[in-house]
Amino acid sequence: MDAPALASVAFEVGEQFPAVTREQPFGPDVEVLKVRGRVFLLVMGTPERPLVTVKTDPYDGEQLRGAFPDIAPGYHMNKRHWISVSPDGPVDDDMLRELVTDSYRLVVAGLPARERPVDPERFGLPG
Repeated sequence: MDAPALASVAFEVGEQFPAVTREQPFGPDVEVLKVRGRVFLLVMGTPERPLVTVKTDPYDGEQLRGAFPDIAPGYHMNKRHWISVSPDGPVDDDMLRELVTDSYRLVVAGLPARERPVDPERFGLPG
């Protein structure tokens, strides 16, 4: 996926989810999407070379890092639970959409049940 599309697709997907806010808590160079105050997506770097960071299951993250050269441990995040996707690699739109959705689901699952805007077990699944 090319650099302009990487950040654009990540925000397009993440901003459509319920209870999401877009913030810049770390300054103007880092855009963050949060659900109920908890981060599930970070986009940092420059428009020419953005880096998208999402939460992941530790096992899935390990597998993804091994299979895709454009996926690395989460930049400035817990390396077991976060991955960063860089542009110009084999990750395509569909996969990035899935990674952002999974990140949202994982963060929502960690919220107290009364604060969850969706059922994390069913959200984003067909049917």
